[in-house]
Amino acid sequence: MWKKLHYMDYVLFIPYLILSGIGVVMVYSSSSYVAAQNGSTPTGYLVKQLIWVVLGLVITLVCMNLKIDYFKQTKLLGMLGFAMLFVLVLLRLVGQSINGAAGWIILGPVSIQPAEFCKFYLIIYLASIISQREAHFGVARIRELGAQFVMLFAMILLIFVQPDLGGATINLAIAAVILFASGISYFVGVGVFAGAVAAFEWILVPLVSRMPQSAFANSYQLRRFLGFLNPFKTASGAGTQLVNSYYAISNGGLTGVGIGNSLQKRGYLPEPNTDFIMSITAEELGLIGILIVMGLLLVIVMRTIYIGVRATNTFNALVCYGVAAYMTIQAFINVGGIVGLIPITGVTFPLMSYGGSSMMVLTLSLGLVLNISALEKMARLNTVRQAG
Repeated sequence: MWKKLHYMDYVLFIPYLILSGIGVVMVYSSSSYVAAQNGSTPTGYLVKQLIWVVLGLVITLVCMNLKIDYFKQTKLLGMLGFAMLFVLVLLRLVGQSINGAAGWIILGPVSIQPAEFCKFYLIIYLASIISQREAHFGVARIRELGAQFVMLFAMILLIFVQPDLGGATINLAIAAVILFASGISYFVGVGVFAGAVAAFEWILVPLVSRMPQSAFANSYQLRRFLGFLNPFKTASGAGTQLVNSYYAISNGGLTGVGIGNSLQKRGYLPEPNTDFIMSITAEELGLIGILIVMGLLLVIVMRTIYIGVRATNTFNALVCYGVAAYMTIQAFINVGGIVGLIPITGVTFPLMSYGGSSMMVLTLSLGLVLNISALEKMARLNTVRQAG
């Protein structure tokens, strides 16, 4: 039976549509100059993004109406996991390199990024294996599921060595959030998190900051890290992206310079329609525009968490928490990079940035959340009827 949206689900669905619409406008505005420079038509990226948005809407509605059991089948999830591992190994050997990461499969005019699909897979796989046990996940219990976690962390490691630090971080953070939500010992979790932060602040940052610039000459990822540490000192080299992002944000002020009037998209910022689309949005729409975009995403995330909190079974709850974590962490890494809080890692902003792989995974995730919301609504109605 074709599920209908409950009126409260429009709290999630409408912001998703508005954010996707704003994304289409900003992709067109930020990419027209780049497209013309590359010999393409100014509307080239616009047409592709419109196709991805429409296809994403179809995926959302289809995913919303699939039987939830399809996402829990152990054999199917296992086969998909091994298939993803195989693809990630193959990518490391023969993958198309874009911005220093060999993480793309090129199929004619379409580029597919398998690391994006790992995010959705990781959410449903972890939610499935944890919900099947319905147990408190302490350290001993996690060790009992060693084989499953070895496969997942092998997947994350393969993403990291592409190298795709942003993708690996998001996948690892999603896994951590789901494990926390399932009942893992907070003492263990906080200890691991504190250790990771300490290693970053006290070991990695001092080590990299003392290395000469010449050591970064052949590493795109390390040059970005150096630019994060000293953007203005390396403004003509590793820091040029972050410095130009600062200029874009500063130019925008409160209300922006107007759609289409960005200066930084004209060859100063690389990937203005993907990694730096929020910088261009800040320049053209100003702080007000950024707050609207962030507000829309916040509504989607909070509604997703609310559905998870009210879920009546573990699988549904963990999927919602995983999706909320995915969108939140990805947005934080993207915005944190363009304002200099963290190194730039080439992560796109949810539903705004140009890209088919990201749009497909995001809409799959939102479709599954809406599916869960509809099921939970029906379960509550049945409970009321039986009580009456």
